[in-house]
Amino acid sequence: MSSAVKLIRTTRLTRAVDYAYAAEVDAPVRSLWLAGACPLDEEGRTVAVGDFEAQAHQVMRNLLTVLEESGASLTDIARTTVYVASADQADLVKVWNVYRAYMGEHDAPSTLLGVAVLGYHDQLVEVEAVAVLPS
Repeated sequence: MSSAVKLIRTTRLTRAVDYAYAAEVDAPVRSLWLAGACPLDEEGRTVAVGDFEAQAHQVMRNLLTVLEESGASLTDIARTTVYVASADQADLVKVWNVYRAYMGEHDAPSTLLGVAVLGYHDQLVEVEAVAVLPS
């Protein structure tokens, strides 16, 4: 399946980042606006309390599940926001590395944020996404 998302890079900004600077979508398309994927298991429990990387893996598995249920894949993602409940940049990097491993060559534009707290008890990671598919 061909993606409706074309990632945009530029030679006028640094290439030291591991994501595209923009994503272009040519209409007509079908858009998916995904709620933040959380590190919850099927029973609604927060997994891997205290473990940033393990929670990031669960978040990405949950994100994949929603995409697949909608007939989409990670390569249909046009943009993401990655939230990490930490003020320590090392924790953000741990989560980012897991996120990037899942995204592979599809380096969609993304924002990585350290935040004070997330919505579920013991939650450390959340990823929200916008995906676009051909009509």
